[in-house]
Amino acid sequence: QVQLVESGGGLVQAGGSLRLSCVASGNIFSGNVMGWFRQAPGKQRELVAIISSGGVTQYADSVKGRFTISRDNAETTVNLQMSSLKPEDTAVYYCTWRTVGNTYWGQGTQVTVSS
Repeated sequence: QVQLVESGGGLVQAGGSLRLSCVASGNIFSGNVMGWFRQAPGKQRELVAIISSGGVTQYADSVKGRFTISRDNAETTVNLQMSSLKPEDTAVYYCTWRTVGNTYWGQGTQVTVSS
């Protein structure tokens, strides 16, 4: 089992910045992917950004150039630096930890961007 605890959500004005963090604990081992998905009301959960153990990143087109994902060398923490936030970024953001055959989710943290 892997437990994920997110922090850093909140309310921000359009154009502002927020930093999300997620700490993983439990049966952590290398060869995993950590990252962030988000779900807005009435919409499906969608990928925001992910990063592999080797540091390879993938971003949604909608956040490229505005969001930056990073992780620590111990592979237990993943961060999402969000800048130039837009109202359409409003959603619950979920941290994920995944490897072959296993996917874990955090409880989610609300990000609200006011216009």
